[in-house]
Amino acid sequence: MATTELRHPPPPGVRIDPARAAKAAEALRRYEGDERPFPSLLVRAGALVPQGSFAERQAEYLSPAPAQVDALRAALAEKRIGIVAHFYMDASIQGLLTALESTNVFIADSLAMGDAAVHMAQAGVQHLLCLGVDFMSENCRAVLDMNGFQHVPVYRLAAEQIGCSLATAAEQPGYSEWLEAAKKAGNAAHVVYINTSLLTKAKAHNIVPTITCTSSNVVDTILQIAVQAPEANIFYGPDSYMGRNLRTLFEHLASLPDEEVKKIHPQHTAATVKALLERFNFYERGYCLVHHMFGYEVVRRIRKSYITGSPDDAFCTAHLEVPGEMFELAVRQQREGKGVVGSTSNILDFITKKTHEAVDNSAVPSQRLRFILGTEAGMTTSIVRKVQDILRTRPERDVAVEIIFPVSSQAIAPAADMPELGIVPGVCGGEGCSLAGGCASCPFMKMNTLAGMLDVVAKIDSDDPAACAWLARLQPRVYTERVGGKTAAELGTVPIRYMREFQRTHRLPDAFVAATVAK
Repeated sequence: MATTELRHPPPPGVRIDPARAAKAAEALRRYEGDERPFPSLLVRAGALVPQGSFAERQAEYLSPAPAQVDALRAALAEKRIGIVAHFYMDASIQGLLTALESTNVFIADSLAMGDAAVHMAQAGVQHLLCLGVDFMSENCRAVLDMNGFQHVPVYRLAAEQIGCSLATAAEQPGYSEWLEAAKKAGNAAHVVYINTSLLTKAKAHNIVPTITCTSSNVVDTILQIAVQAPEANIFYGPDSYMGRNLRTLFEHLASLPDEEVKKIHPQHTAATVKALLERFNFYERGYCLVHHMFGYEVVRRIRKSYITGSPDDAFCTAHLEVPGEMFELAVRQQREGKGVVGSTSNILDFITKKTHEAVDNSAVPSQRLRFILGTEAGMTTSIVRKVQDILRTRPERDVAVEIIFPVSSQAIAPAADMPELGIVPGVCGGEGCSLAGGCASCPFMKMNTLAGMLDVVAKIDSDDPAACAWLARLQPRVYTERVGGKTAAELGTVPIRYMREFQRTHRLPDAFVAATVAK
């Protein structure tokens, strides 16, 4: 392999820096000859045993100082502050938040964060901190406004933009051009991943009828479009890996007996799914930079050392956004009851289910469950808390759960003309990644810091004009431009409303279906 050649093309808007690429290629050669175990964290009822520097860092923050916990709990109660945080937050933040055991703190995926924000506002919260990337704070703002809580301010933890490679991909001219082509095809229905800005959603809906989805409901959404609008040409974006994985999933579904298909969606058969495939399209130039790391070399090592076909193989978990190699491995394991493919919540539910089964299985005196974590390592804190709660219900049982962090050697750098992308994680990227220490860490999520969170909490309700001005800079972006005669916020929330109605009624809104047929 040439010194500047990488295995996967970079996401759109990202150039390969030659010097970094050369270092990455050299690291890859070393990596392919490195047979050391991946970093891991062994979870027991009363102890954590980390292996490798990355795992040690994950474990370090899971027992915060009691004085710090008490001080933050008191401040949140006094100032009526709620905090919603994504699973991918740094362990230093999640460790402290979970220790609060407060109803005004919620750690979840992006969709549930918005729901939690509304519930907190209904319970009397007067300020909301949103710990995530910018589209998440925008979504919280939009959902609060939809439910009559315009008076509750939403704060991010950084004055600068907290980007997302997927959101950036959808803001490139190529995405609008792709949708214009979809419009010309006729009967277009656009399913847009929630990991996009309100402006992207507004511009998309102005071109073709658009409904938002998450990794938890994307399969149901697409299958339901095929039921209610059987002639619709379905366009999914901007995540290329998820789009490709959805096609693979639907191809498998079309090969199953009808009774198996109906277990997934009662109104579908193998024939209807096959017909759907002929009209299913996905955008091919959008990637999550973290899940981009789970390429073939990671899978090769997993197959060699962790999933070899033996009874004690590790379980394999994978987010829908991972590259095809990791997706196909996890799908195969899922069919055998040894894995899961889905959202962050699906992964957490799978691990806790398997832990419950092991604890309840008294026929096996001692068990050690191993899970390959095929998503961002920020999930670790939530996994550890859930697993330890289960293990402590049966302290007499000898059950341990090992969380294994796959390591990728790729390292790429952003183009000079797109500084908002920040630093891409990788063994040469300086984001806490190394061959010994793990790589699945989102640099954008890590712009949310513990110090930043505590600073925002301290400044809320301050009489200092400078503090008030600074807090104002932390609020979600306000879009002044108009799209299709409406504000970006007005039009951009329409696809979100469509998704919420579908979740509530299990049917697509009539307005969305009618627009799909009309355009």
